[in-house]
Amino acid sequence: MSVFNIISLFGGLAMFLYGMRLMGDSLKEGSSGTLKVVMEKVTNNPIKAFLLGLLVTAIIQSSTATIVITSGLVAAGILNLHQSVGIIVGANVGTTVTGQIIRLLDINSDSSSVLKFFQPSTLAPIALIIGIALIMFFKFKNSNTIGNIAMGFGILFSGLLNMTAAVNVLSETGIIDQLFASLGDNVWLGYLIGAGVAFVLQSSSATVGILQAFALSGTIPFKVGFVIIVGIYLGDCVTTGIVCYIGAQTDAKRVGIVNILYNLCETIVVLIVVTLLHSFGLFTELWNTPMTPGTIANSNTVFNLGCGIVLMPIIGLLEKLACKLVKDKPKAAGKYDETLSELNPVFFSTPALAFRSCYDVLTAMFNAATSNIHKALSLFDHYDAKVLAEIDEEEEYIDQMTDSVCNYLMQLSPYAKEDLHIAILDEYNKLSTQFERLGDHASNISEAASNMHENKAQFSEDAKKEIAVVKQLLDEILENTRIAFEKRDFDSAKNIEPLEDVMDDMVNSLHDNHITRLRVGLCSSQNGIYFLDVLSNLERISDTCSNIGISVVARINPEMASLAHTYVTSLHQGTDAAFNEAYQKAHDRYFSQLEKEVYLDKVLDAETANA
Repeated sequence: MSVFNIISLFGGLAMFLYGMRLMGDSLKEGSSGTLKVVMEKVTNNPIKAFLLGLLVTAIIQSSTATIVITSGLVAAGILNLHQSVGIIVGANVGTTVTGQIIRLLDINSDSSSVLKFFQPSTLAPIALIIGIALIMFFKFKNSNTIGNIAMGFGILFSGLLNMTAAVNVLSETGIIDQLFASLGDNVWLGYLIGAGVAFVLQSSSATVGILQAFALSGTIPFKVGFVIIVGIYLGDCVTTGIVCYIGAQTDAKRVGIVNILYNLCETIVVLIVVTLLHSFGLFTELWNTPMTPGTIANSNTVFNLGCGIVLMPIIGLLEKLACKLVKDKPKAAGKYDETLSELNPVFFSTPALAFRSCYDVLTAMFNAATSNIHKALSLFDHYDAKVLAEIDEEEEYIDQMTDSVCNYLMQLSPYAKEDLHIAILDEYNKLSTQFERLGDHASNISEAASNMHENKAQFSEDAKKEIAVVKQLLDEILENTRIAFEKRDFDSAKNIEPLEDVMDDMVNSLHDNHITRLRVGLCSSQNGIYFLDVLSNLERISDTCSNIGISVVARINPEMASLAHTYVTSLHQGTDAAFNEAYQKAHDRYFSQLEKEVYLDKVLDAETANA
C-alpha cells in the first residue's frame, strides 16, 4: 500500500460523488415540470402518497430532495402535513433504488457476453460516450439534460471502479479486515460511523454506494454491514431535517421532524428484529458471512420496505408528536404573508416549483394593482378617506411583494439552466417591475383625487363623461392583460396593442377637448391640471399593459424575444392587416361614445358670448 493508493481511493470517491450529484441534478431538472404536477395531485390516501414518494425519489435519485421539496409544498399550502407523511415513507423506500443500480458491481468477468454489457467497466464508458455525444453533437430539446444524466451515470461507475481497485489493494494489507472486525465487537460504533458519513455526505444513497464498494473486498460481515446501513438512515434524515427547519413555516419544520422520528423508529425496529432473529438462531450462517454489493442493496431495500409496511399504521402518531414538538406560531398579521411564504428557497433545486411560487405572488401583485386602479378612479365620483387609506396600504404591500419576488428570482437565477427556465425567469423579472408600476400609477391617480377633494375642486360634467369612456377602454385593456398573464394567452396579449393605440389617440383627443374648454371658460386651469394628470396616468397604465403583453408574447414565442419591440413598431406602422382591423373596430366603438357626449353647442355659445 502507498500514498498513491490512498489518492486513488479518494479520487474515485470524488468521481462517484460528483457523478451522483450530476445525475441527480439533471434528473431533477429534466423532470421538474412533471414533478410539480404529480406532487400537487397527491390525495389524503396514505398509500397513494407512499407510492408518490417512492416514484419521485426513484426518478430524482434523492430522498433528501423529495422530502425538502415536500416541505416546501407544505409551506406553500399546496400539501398539508398529513399528506406529506406518506410521501416521507415512500421517499425512504425509493432511495434504495440507487443501491440496486450499483449492485451491478456483482457481475463478474466470467458472465455471458450479454451480461458483460452490464458490467460497470463496460457501462461506464458507454454512458460517457452517449453523454458527450448528446451534449456536443445534438441540439434537440433536453439533449443537454439527457447527456448530463448519462455523463453522471458514467462518472459514478468510473468512480466506483477506482474506489474498488484502491480498496482491493488496501484489503491485501489487512487494515480493512482489522477495521471491520473491531466494528463487529462494537455495534454502536458501526452505527455512529454510518450516521456520521451519511451526515457529512448528505446522501444515504452515496453512503450505501461507498459501503458497496468496500464490500467487494469481502471483509464486511453481515453483523457489521447491517448496523452501518441502519446508522446511515439517521445521518441522512438529520441533514434533511436541518434543511427543512431553517427559515421554514411551522408545518414545513414538522415535515423534517416527522422524517427524523420515522427514521429513528426504523433503526429501532431493524436493530431489535434482526437481533431477536439472530438470538433465535435464524441468522447463524449469515451473521459472519461477508456482504456483497447485492446483499447490501437487498438488505437496504428489505429494511426500508419492511419498516414502511410495519410503521405505516402508526405514522399518524408521529405526525401528532411532531405537532407537539413544533408548536403553532401566532398567524402573521400581514395580508400577503401566506402568499410570500411560498417563496421558499427549498424549491431552488426544482425551478418549476420555484416559478409556481413566483407566479402566485405576481398574480397577487397584479390583482392588488388593478384593484387599486379601480378604487382610485372611483374617488372622483365619491371621495372616501377609508378607500384612500386602503389604496396606500395596498401599495405598500405591492412594494413589499416586488422586493420579495425580485430577491427570490435573483437567488433562483443560478439554478435556472434550461432554456425554458431562463425564459420564465426573464419574463417574471420584467413583470414584477411592470406590476409595481401599475400600483404606482394607481397611487398617482388617488393622490390627484385627494388633492381635488382638499381644494374642493370638481371635474366638469363633460370631463366626467370623457373619463368614463376612457375607463371602459382601460377595463378592456386590463382584462386582456390579466388573461394574457394568468393563462399565457397569445390572442389576449395581441389584443392589448391595438387597444393601447386607441388609448393614445383618445388621450390626445381629450387633451384637445380640454384645451378648447379651457379657452372658452368651461373649465378652470386648476381643474385642468388634475384632468390632464389623470389622463397621463391612464395612458401610462395602458403603456405598462402593452409591456406586459410583449413579455407574454416573448415567453410564448422565444424566437420573438429579441425582436419584440421591433414587432410592435411594425404594427404601429400599419403593416399588419389583423392589427389594423382590430384597431379600427376599437377606435370606432369608443370614439362613437365620445361623439354622443356632445358639448360643442356649449362651446359655440361660450365663444359667441365672449365675442
